[in-house]
Amino acid sequence: MARLLARLSGLPAVVLLLGVGLMSGRAGLDLVQPESLGRGLEPVVALLVSLVLFDGGLQLRLAGRELQRAVVQLVLVRAVLGLVGGACLAHGLAGLAWPLAWVFGAIALATGPTVITPMVQQMRLQPGLARLLEAEGLILEPAAAVLALLLLQLALGDLHRWQDVAALLLLRLGGGALIGAATGWLLVAVLARLPAAADALQLQLTLGVLFLLVAGTQVVLPEGGLPAAVSAGVVVGLRLDQRATQLDEWIAQLAQLAITVLFPLLAADLSWAELSPLGWGGVLCVLALTPVRWLVVQLSGLGLESLGWRETLLVAWVAPRGIVTAAVASLFALELDQAGVPGGGTLKGLVFLTILLSVSLQGLTAPALARRLGLVSADPGAAIGSEAAGDALAGLAAGLEQQPGGEQIGPLEAAE
Repeated sequence: MARLLARLSGLPAVVLLLGVGLMSGRAGLDLVQPESLGRGLEPVVALLVSLVLFDGGLQLRLAGRELQRAVVQLVLVRAVLGLVGGACLAHGLAGLAWPLAWVFGAIALATGPTVITPMVQQMRLQPGLARLLEAEGLILEPAAAVLALLLLQLALGDLHRWQDVAALLLLRLGGGALIGAATGWLLVAVLARLPAAADALQLQLTLGVLFLLVAGTQVVLPEGGLPAAVSAGVVVGLRLDQRATQLDEWIAQLAQLAITVLFPLLAADLSWAELSPLGWGGVLCVLALTPVRWLVVQLSGLGLESLGWRETLLVAWVAPRGIVTAAVASLFALELDQAGVPGGGTLKGLVFLTILLSVSLQGLTAPALARRLGLVSADPGAAIGSEAAGDALAGLAAGLEQQPGGEQIGPLEAAE
C-alpha cells in the first residue's frame, strides 16, 4: 500500500514505508512485532540487505577518471572526518559516553543504497551525481558496519587497542572483498556456460550463490559478508556484459521487494520510549550532522571540476541513513544490554532518530532542491534510475526513424 501511494502521490516511497512501520509497530498499533522472529530476525535482515548491496554492485559502473577520483576522495575524507565529527556531536550534544559516541560516529557514516537508490531514481538526478551518491553508499555502508562492530568490541573490552581495530578492519573488509570477487568470478564462469533460455536457473543460481557467500563469509569474517556482496555484484556486472542487463532487472525487482519488507519491519521495532529521553540534544546532534557533511564534501571536492557549489550543496544534503544502520543499531543495543553496559537504548534511539529525520527531511525536500539547482536529468530514462534504459530507448528511436526503404518518420511515430 505504501508503494502504491508513493506512485500515485509522488511522495518518496522510503518515507511512506518508514511511516507504515512506525504506525504498525511498537510506536503505534503494535500489530507488527519483529521480536517474534527471535534469532531469525538477524539472518533474515542480513540476507535481504546482501541482496540490496549485490544489486547496487551490479549497477555500479564508474565510467571516467573524474567520477572515480570524486568517489575515492569523498569516501576517504568522510571515513576520517565524518567519524570524528559524528562522535564529537554524539558526545557533546546527545550525552553519549566516548566509547559509545565513537560507535555512533561509525554507524552514522553509512548512507545506504536502500535509501539512496530509490531517492535518486525519484529525483531523476543527473547520472554522474547519482553514481557518486550510490557509490558512496555502497562503499561506506559495509565499511561502517565493520568499523562500528570493532569499535563496539573496543567499548566492551574485547579489543584493547586502536591498532587492533585498524588491523581487523583491513582484514575483514579486504578479506570480504576478495572472497566476494572470487565468488563473483566463478559465478560468471558458470552463468556463461548456461543456455540463454535457462533464465529461471540463472536467477536461482545467482541467489543461491549470493546467500551462501554472505553466510559463509560471516562465519569466517564477522560482518565481512556485506563487502563480499558488494564486490561480487561489481564483478558479475562488469564481466557478464550484455547478459547482465537481464540479470540486473531480476535482481533489481527482488531488491525493491527486500527494501519494502525491511523498512517497515525494522521501524516497527522502535518505540517512542527510546526516543523521548534524547530530548533536544539528540535532535540538535542529528541536525548538526548536515553542516559537518557539507564541510566534508567541500574538502573532498577540492581539485574536482565536476563538483561545483551546486553539486556540493546537493551531495551534502542527500545523506539518508538506511537499513544497515537500523539493523546494526538494534543488534548493538541488544549486545550492550546483555553485557550490562549502560547506554545501549540511548545509542539505538539516537541512530533511529538519525534515520527518521534524515529520511523524512531529505526525502521530502531533495527533489525540489535538485530541480532548483538545475541538477535534474533531461533523459527520460533517468526517471526509472537506469542509464541503460535511456540509451536503449534512444537507440531504438534512432533505428526506427530510418525505415528499410529509406522513408523517414517523425520522432513521435518513432517513439511509438
